[in-house]
Amino acid sequence: MPSPDPALPEVVSIARDLIRFDTTNHGGGRAAGEREAAEYVGAYLAALGLTPEFYEPVARRTNVMARIPGRNRDKPALVLHGHLDVVPAIAEDWSVDPFAGEIRDGMLWGRGAVDMKDMNAMILTSVADILRSGEQPERDLVLAFFADEENGGVEGSALVVQNKPEWFDGATEAISEVGGYSIAVGDRRAYLLQVGEKALVWIRLVARGRAAHGSSFHGDNAVTKLAAAVAALGSTEWPVQLTDTTREMVARLGVLTDTASDDPDALAAATGAAAGFLRATLRTTTNPTGLTAGYKHNVIPDRAEALIDVRALPGTEEAALADIRRIVGDEVEVEVVHQDIGLEVPYEGDLVDAMVEALGRHDPGVPVIPYLMGGGTDNKALAYLGIAGYGFAPLRLPADLDFTGMFHGVDERVPLDALVFGQAVLTDLLRTY
Repeated sequence: MPSPDPALPEVVSIARDLIRFDTTNHGGGRAAGEREAAEYVGAYLAALGLTPEFYEPVARRTNVMARIPGRNRDKPALVLHGHLDVVPAIAEDWSVDPFAGEIRDGMLWGRGAVDMKDMNAMILTSVADILRSGEQPERDLVLAFFADEENGGVEGSALVVQNKPEWFDGATEAISEVGGYSIAVGDRRAYLLQVGEKALVWIRLVARGRAAHGSSFHGDNAVTKLAAAVAALGSTEWPVQLTDTTREMVARLGVLTDTASDDPDALAAATGAAAGFLRATLRTTTNPTGLTAGYKHNVIPDRAEALIDVRALPGTEEAALADIRRIVGDEVEVEVVHQDIGLEVPYEGDLVDAMVEALGRHDPGVPVIPYLMGGGTDNKALAYLGIAGYGFAPLRLPADLDFTGMFHGVDERVPLDALVFGQAVLTDLLRTY
């Protein structure tokens, strides 16, 4: 295991080390693998006196877990989890080597700096602070680091939950990524706390036609059929449909902006760089992400395919699929490639109170707003074990930083002082909750 750089805060050094492991996940079982990163995490946990357990159900797709006994064993255990894989990065599009973990301009750059090797480092160093001081957390902590989250957890958390449920014995709640970070609402700062996730439905559109010479007069072209369907679906303006969480989010944004607007889109737009992220939580989204057709310039193919990333509000998945089939028409088939559940848990209870209070101790007077994330996390797999999952990776960010745009984006980076802030908040939470 590399030694932490004494010239850097430990949370920064660990995050940089993790970025330097290329754990690229292309999806569909094509991945570099998480083994070396998992071994690094396991070695760090072992150095703290813990006993890490590894589970590799698919070659090189490695998951690692350790349990820390709490002071009060009567309280349910809390799961802290992260994923070790990252989406691909096209190096020539970046200003830096995406896997070098470069530090410049007060930021840590690299694939995973935001999603989510930053949070992994915060988890590790928070428990390290507690254990090195000779303390225990308030309750048992289950630390889990999964493979394959960027492919829906098919070869990661889904198999762990299925085959290693004992890892999570006694746990009722979980904390992971994509929440707890700050946004700008006009000239004010607020924090988003994630209490739900939209459902993921990955579909493939398939259009069929008749193969022919590229010079022919042809009325049965699969590419033409597919193109029309993709354009229709990609340009569909799905209506706003509020849930309990987004209704509360909109109400709190109205208070912060001091407006009486009843337009959720307009209120979300007041969050500046985060607006696109939040507007996606108000409705179904259907984004085309891939096209496949043909094999030669002068041959009209008999089949064309498109990939669509569908994110539906919890409980509306089947209705969304019915609408999609209507939009693309009878000549285009809709195949479900992968589907998982949507989640929504109440913005109330002891853990929510503890997270809000921990943020308040480190950034007094700044409001916290619940939100429903447009993407997904491994909280969905844990839900099958009855574990309620939240997004709480606390980061105090500059108002002009397009943080949400860096998820799966180019030049992904996180401020060093935000990492230090987040680690302090998380340590505070674990000592007291």
